[in-house]
Amino acid sequence: MSSLTEKDRPIVQLLLNTGTCPRCILRFCCVGSQTVYRHPYKDLMKDLKDFLKNNQEKEDMVCFDVVDPPCKRIRLEDTEEGPDDVNHNGTLQQIPSVNDENTAMENSAVKVCNVCLGILQEFSEADFVRKVCQKVNSADYQFTSFVFSVSLPAQLSVRERAAWLLVKQEMGKLGLSLAKDDIVQLKEAYKWIIHPQLSEELGVPADGKVLFEVSVVFAHPETDEECHFLATACPDCFKPAKNKQSVFTRMAVIKALEKIKEEDFLKHFPCPPCSPKNLCVALEIQCNNGAVFVAGRYNKYSRNLPQTPWIIDGERKLESSVEELISEHLMAAFKADSFNFSSSGREDVDVRTLGNGRPFAIELVNPRRIHFTAEEMKGLQQTINNSSDKIKVRDLQLVTREAIGRMKEGEEEKTKTYSALIWTDKAIQKEDIVFLDDIKELKLDQKTPLRVLHRRPLAVRCRIIHTMKSEYIDEHHFRLHLKTQAGTYIKEFVHGDFGRTKPSVGSLLNRTADILELDVESVDVDWPPTL
Repeated sequence: MSSLTEKDRPIVQLLLNTGTCPRCILRFCCVGSQTVYRHPYKDLMKDLKDFLKNNQEKEDMVCFDVVDPPCKRIRLEDTEEGPDDVNHNGTLQQIPSVNDENTAMENSAVKVCNVCLGILQEFSEADFVRKVCQKVNSADYQFTSFVFSVSLPAQLSVRERAAWLLVKQEMGKLGLSLAKDDIVQLKEAYKWIIHPQLSEELGVPADGKVLFEVSVVFAHPETDEECHFLATACPDCFKPAKNKQSVFTRMAVIKALEKIKEEDFLKHFPCPPCSPKNLCVALEIQCNNGAVFVAGRYNKYSRNLPQTPWIIDGERKLESSVEELISEHLMAAFKADSFNFSSSGREDVDVRTLGNGRPFAIELVNPRRIHFTAEEMKGLQQTINNSSDKIKVRDLQLVTREAIGRMKEGEEEKTKTYSALIWTDKAIQKEDIVFLDDIKELKLDQKTPLRVLHRRPLAVRCRIIHTMKSEYIDEHHFRLHLKTQAGTYIKEFVHGDFGRTKPSVGSLLNRTADILELDVESVDVDWPPTL
């Protein structure tokens, strides 16, 4: 049977006297039963009062009707001298005698807990749970289970430390010890209380491994400055970060509390912590679904369409892009906040992508809808294809985050085939270009092209032209079909880029050559699966 025993009596009286709520008292008494914390607040208070009224000589226990783990307290082999009770300018404050049960009764009226600042009081009750669920339901998410997260004010760690030092001193008088790790963590106790209530209201189970998250962010402006003394005592723990509004993050405060000596802590912070006037406030109640990933292949039929938005110095150069033509329909269907587009390579704005298309994947961030049947995905694909004659998609499907890695695996070892329309300044005959057909595994040294030097590092890249097949058109034009290593700059291979690509079609023909049109005919990546 879970219980408070006679040795818990001084702790219960001590904490009630100093303004601590029943659930925090249970935490400091190391009660590890989840069910106990779910009892109504008034019932817990009554149980504690009844416990204090019991004859101190009795070994009977206040029963909470649940199985409790063994108590973690260890009796000290050699009891150390506890610190003397002194004032706030260095150590523990004088508090009402723990034997004064009447004082404990008087101080037990419902007021804001001096340790949890109301988290385990009002914010653990059904009214607040309903408020959270109303927020979840109004957000219109699809989910079959949830994970609950809570962000607590950093100063709660400071108050917890002060309460622990108080209890530790009292237990030392009894020859007992209490390690910080023995105390039930506030966040853990809160989830014990909230999880079953949320599950019942939402009609789905709590599951720590799922992607749908319900989060609550608490703040307590009245006590925000209680952490500030730590910055003076442990300045190395508080360093500004670009994405943080304050240096007093929970992790920084915990780090400082681990570093500061007990006597230094007691010089700067009251022990026990004083009772606040106001409860915490729930700054945010948010929902967030884990990302959904959609993959497929796209064809691009326009020579005036970039893969991604073409914006220079804040000015859009072309009205649309492959990315936008696909994603706008996915965003609408999945009701997502944003997206991230990736693909197996990219083509220039004036290059078409033909054949089976180029593999792509889109990460849809925080989608409200996540469940789609194969037929619904097929319909979505048709919607995208009907919306524009500039692109087409195929094999549209839901994939996992891990599967997207296969699109990028060994990217440079993959091959791609192209068709290039080439112009020469000097007249050519069919026999002038036929030798290109016999060249196999031609090795190139390609210095970063001038046209991309503003966004790519200067380097010399070795690439391979596996095969070429020429197709004579007239004295100044021919078409060249190439199979190359992925990552080869085809335009530069044709014209040489002022000698930055060696050899080039121009140098092989011993004349000036330039490229008029380029098509990607295949991207040899076996992903995503063909539908």
